[in-house]
Amino acid sequence: METGIYTERERALLESVPTGLLINGQWRPSVSGRTFDVEDPATGATLLSVADAGPEDAMAALDAASAAQESWAKVAPRERSEILRLAFEGVLARAEDFALLMTLEMGKPLDQARGEAVYGAEFLRWFSEEAVRVTGRYSTAPDGRNRFLVQKRPVGPCLLITPWNFPLAMATRKVAPAVAAGCTIVLKSANLTPLTAQLFAQVMQEAGLPDGVLNLIPTSTAGATTGPLLKDRRLRKLSFTGSTPVGQRLLADASQRVLRTSMELGGNAPFIVFEDADIDAAVEGALAAKMRNMGEVCTAANRMIVHRDVLQEFSTKFSALVAAQVVARGTEQGVNLGPLVDAKSRNKVHELVQDAVDRGATVLTGGSAVDGPGYFYKPTVLTGIAPDSRILAEEVFGPVAPIITFTEEEEALRMANDSDYGLMAYVFTRDVNRSLRVAEGLETGMLALNAGVIANPAAPFGGVKLSGLGREGGFEGIEEYLYTQFVGVSDPFAAS
Repeated sequence: METGIYTERERALLESVPTGLLINGQWRPSVSGRTFDVEDPATGATLLSVADAGPEDAMAALDAASAAQESWAKVAPRERSEILRLAFEGVLARAEDFALLMTLEMGKPLDQARGEAVYGAEFLRWFSEEAVRVTGRYSTAPDGRNRFLVQKRPVGPCLLITPWNFPLAMATRKVAPAVAAGCTIVLKSANLTPLTAQLFAQVMQEAGLPDGVLNLIPTSTAGATTGPLLKDRRLRKLSFTGSTPVGQRLLADASQRVLRTSMELGGNAPFIVFEDADIDAAVEGALAAKMRNMGEVCTAANRMIVHRDVLQEFSTKFSALVAAQVVARGTEQGVNLGPLVDAKSRNKVHELVQDAVDRGATVLTGGSAVDGPGYFYKPTVLTGIAPDSRILAEEVFGPVAPIITFTEEEEALRMANDSDYGLMAYVFTRDVNRSLRVAEGLETGMLALNAGVIANPAAPFGGVKLSGLGREGGFEGIEEYLYTQFVGVSDPFAAS
């Protein structure tokens, strides 16, 4: 760690974070002894080095999860609930630590990181409440000859793979329902942002989670390390959040053992502004939907589809607001956008912008990287985009907003649905009937009406088409970690 560029508070926090693998309740180095560096995307400096798990470590983690599964499944729902509640309180007690750690390793502004700390903690509270609400049914068969007993059982050991863009919330969104359902876990955190998961695992230990229930294996070689687990008969579920290409490969591997799978994959969200919309509200919503977390959000508004009658007003107001965003290290006061997570991400964003410009797009603001250390990119608004531009078909994952136009409602729906993705969509209109028509016409797992952010632990999160399978959060979230067992009971009133 380059101590000269960090405050005493930042250094003390980093020194408190575990850097080993967590296997069967013990923090330890990898079998190989290898480590990998965690980079600060705002400075390019190394924050910490973390143990680099390999296949042997992953198998040891599955050994621990498998050994703990039977006893953990028998733990009373109330006890599992109270562990999650203590973990919720533990995360909130260290919310400032989590926020600063996320800002250091991922780059997001500190106020947004604080928001994620609270949001991530809420999954622990929500599923602490759901843990005691898993029910089945007992009923009489239609012919009256016997009885039906239907109950929910924990799926079993799970491999949970989380992304780098929301390192706390994506971990709690998976771990909490697994714990609530009675499943044991092998958690593979993102190698770009593993430190938050390290601290979270420590909080889970402090909350009283038994050894072996949560095992953590950060690694720089994800495929080679977790691949053998997908072939092991003891593993029963895979949950992955990340890119669609990686998700497709994991689904293919998981199919060999017919694993239960949850996939939250890529997005290419349309943001539709109708002619009757409150334009000021739409501009504020667009800023939140596009620029939050530097645009590194799977639900980010990637295509601004604006009615021709309000195009000028929307474009002018939106580009002015975007141009006013402050880009700097996330720990500084008044910052709106931090760096992108690494050089590869920044280069990809600029490639998409340059492709659109080469095809005739106009840059209203931004359009280039920021000079100096770190991976900063100017918040960008583009208009006049050719239909064949890559930026309309690919997930941007950066602070770039392309604006295209329409004239008829059917045209807007056709443009919005012209994508392989279907995770999120946004619609701004004052017409209630239109809202309902558009909601039914859009091919999307989630829809925000006159809002820029709607994610909530109590709501089901997930998409359709190439955006994934299953749901996280809400009442539906715990179902992903349970299977249904039917027991036929002989007629208790029949003569013996």
